[in-house]
Amino acid sequence: MKIAFTTSGNGLDAPLDSRFGRAPNFLVYDLNNETFEIVDNQQNLNAAQGAGIQSAQAVARTGASAVVTGHCGPKAFRALTAAGITIYTTEAATVAAALADYQAGALVETAAADVEGHWA
Repeated sequence: MKIAFTTSGNGLDAPLDSRFGRAPNFLVYDLNNETFEIVDNQQNLNAAQGAGIQSAQAVARTGASAVVTGHCGPKAFRALTAAGITIYTTEAATVAAALADYQAGALVETAAADVEGHWA
């Protein structure tokens, strides 16, 4: 199973980005192999609109079945759930901390968007 984490960095100790659609990168962690890849999301950082939907499509292409982020807007939420991707939000400071919380079962599935669209 793969999980995508929003981040501005390139490793497990990188900060977890609080934004889904406008996160600079996604760290996609493979729980089975305990490996990860970085997916660049720079094209959506300054997008006038559609960043959440395009980011959701990018995550779906990785094969991730879950996303862990700080916040998720309404369009991204709809696109992710339509793709069958479970969304978790957290205040964890780093990807590693968010991953540890996920593995411990401490994260709760998000039932709805928790910020307005075009949130920065």
